Formats: sequence, C-alpha cells, structure tokens
Amino acid sequence: MSEPSLVAHRGGCHCGRVRFEALAPARVRVSECNCSMCSKAGYLHLVVRAEHFKLLCGSDVLTPYTFNTGTAKHLFCSVCGIKSFYVPRSHPDGFSINARCLDPGTLEDMTVFAVNGREWEKHYPQGRGDYDR
Repeated sequence: MSEPSLVAHRGGCHCGRVRFEALAPARVRVSECNCSMCSKAGYLHLVVRAEHFKLLCGSDVLTPYTFNTGTAKHLFCSVCGIKSFYVPRSHPDGFSINARCLDPGTLEDMTVFAVNGREWEKHYPQGRGDYDR
C-alpha cells in the first residue's frame, strides 16, 4: 500500500509568535486523548516525524514543561500560553501538532479517534505508537 501524498500544513499559536510547518496528508486521523493534560487543553494530536516538522519562528518565546516520566517535552508560547506542538512521550523522535492550531485551507478531512491516555501503558504497550495510527 502506498503512502498518501504529503501536504505542507502551517499553523501556530494564538498570538502568532510561534509558527510551524508540517508535512502530513490532506486527509488526517487525529487522536483525542483523555489524559490529565490533553483533556484540559482540548488537544487533538496529529503526530508527524521530526523530519516532517519545521519551526518557522518563535523558538525564543517557547517555554518547556515536563512532568511524570519527563519524556514528553510540552512547549508553550510564553506570550499567549498556547501549546501548538510538542514532543510526545509516544513519539519522542517526532512531534505532535495540535490540529486545532493548523491554519485553514490545507486539510481536506480530519477523523478524530479516542485514545485512553489515562491508561497510557495499556494503549501503548510497546512504549510508543506507530506514525500511521
């Protein structure tokens, strides 16, 4: 089965100081996690490989936050407080983009599926998920 064509999606935080570009299909599956962090923030995960992500601007205003295992690197805009992307525990060699932070115009379809982040170890028994999930 061939990989779908990748599209350059752009997005960023609320104030616009943090901007990024990510390569992903035009039709995506994103996960809605119920863990303590994601459920409070309303985060919709679009996970991409590190080589498919580029920070365009805003490295100077990103503030890191870690907890629990310290594997995930949550990155917030220090001006507006939005986490538009971060390095997730499930894919420490990639990025999770908040699909809600993508600019309109490049997504053709978005399917949302639930992830039981409250029981992370059961959902990811091998310690991580596949990129095409």
